[in-house]
Amino acid sequence: MWPVFAVVALAAYLVDLTTKQLALTHLQEADGSRPRVDLVGDLLGLQLAFNPGAAFSLGEDFTVVISCVAIVATVAVLAVSVRLRSPLWAVALGILLAGITGNLTDRLFRDPGPFHGHVVDMVELPNFPIFNVADMCINIAAVLIVVQAFRGVRVDGSRVEEQEQAAERDA
Repeated sequence: MWPVFAVVALAAYLVDLTTKQLALTHLQEADGSRPRVDLVGDLLGLQLAFNPGAAFSLGEDFTVVISCVAIVATVAVLAVSVRLRSPLWAVALGILLAGITGNLTDRLFRDPGPFHGHVVDMVELPNFPIFNVADMCINIAAVLIVVQAFRGVRVDGSRVEEQEQAAERDA
């Protein structure tokens, strides 16, 4: 399952980087203004924004901490990935890794500097903060992880019931 994890992570990461570069190239005027581009009327649009904080621009003063947490999360996902035996877990963790590292890349390599970089956001819905592909990846991964947890499927592909039955037999 590790190849599935790696391909999903790399593909989603590249989509995130590409959409951010496209946003930087096409959503900013020469004078520096950033007009909204309507895609589906007022329902869905593109608007370039730079987010120094976490979700909903919270924690703008904690960019260094957020960056360090993202590094720890990246290492944790990679450590868990070696036990992957479930296809859906491989997809979920691959998408999660892409989301974490997509935003971490911005924090490490964008202005104003390493560990302080602002994340590039561009997707705008009404009454909702502007977000990016990495944010979508993190949310999709969260849903898939919850689904797997409710189904009782562990990262190694075993089911919670199987392990409980094995424990009862051994007792």
